[in-house]
Amino acid sequence: MKAYLTALFFTCLLQMPGSGNYIIAQALTIPCDTSYTVASTLKKIRKEYKDIEVTAVLSNPSRRITVKKDIVYSTIGKRKLTADLFYLSKPKHDLPCIVMIHGGGWRAGDKSLNTPMAERLADAGYVVVSVEYRLSLEATYPAAVQDLYNVIAWIDKYAKKYHININKLAVLGCSAGGQLAALVGTTYNKPVAFNQSVKQKENVKINAIVDIDGILAFKHPDSQEGKVASEWLGGTYEEKPETWTEASALTHVDAYTPPTLFIASKYPRFLAGRQEFISTLDKYGTKYQTHFLEGVPHSFWLLNPWFEPTVRYVIGFLEEVF
Repeated sequence: MKAYLTALFFTCLLQMPGSGNYIIAQALTIPCDTSYTVASTLKKIRKEYKDIEVTAVLSNPSRRITVKKDIVYSTIGKRKLTADLFYLSKPKHDLPCIVMIHGGGWRAGDKSLNTPMAERLADAGYVVVSVEYRLSLEATYPAAVQDLYNVIAWIDKYAKKYHININKLAVLGCSAGGQLAALVGTTYNKPVAFNQSVKQKENVKINAIVDIDGILAFKHPDSQEGKVASEWLGGTYEEKPETWTEASALTHVDAYTPPTLFIASKYPRFLAGRQEFISTLDKYGTKYQTHFLEGVPHSFWLLNPWFEPTVRYVIGFLEEVF
């Protein structure tokens, strides 16, 4: 189904199943897949988990935090990319910052999926930048990676304004967002950019990666990536083997990779490459943790009863790192 809406900012506002929906935003027509929402995820998972109460995690901001929505962090032609900020209203000192990246198969989803967790992390003392990035129907790889490098530059520019300690920076993502967090986290600290289309800020380093069920190697015995990955990567593995390799965090993990947290569902394919990734971290003596949430579905971070343990694991790990 296709539909047309007019909005000031690019946001997937439709809540219809299926894909191929369109919105008009910023005088642009941008294809928007609205199939991945909390509601659609809840409906699907309730069918499988009939013996436990599964509910959606809803926004519930603490009175201690300030939330600013749709702040423009990058402009590409007429396209404005935005982020939502969550932070303590009265911080006593500069705070660690988390770049938070939503999931949706590089094709669907939006930053509102991050809101409940972003609220909790902000209340725990982190500045959370929940970021919009270009999805595969709008622009293929490496556009999303460029966007994330750009949001880090924006954070560096406005660190003082938002009481951010730029020396304590983490990237956190879920599913496709976890893949992106791992890719950015394994490449940003290198002396030379891994792709000519991106540029690091010399004074900025990523200090932690949190990968929640996000693939680390697109071509791997555990991986089942196919059409959706091909859409984002611009072709199948047979057509674009170099791109599939370059987009895999496992390709880049080395001495520059920061401490990493993995949180896993019951499906090994969503963290394909994790064992090899960990072996390299071991080689360099880099801290890591893995938490398996036994028997849980993919997208568990959006739902109760799995949301709370997920948040506890993230906060516990970052407290150790920072």
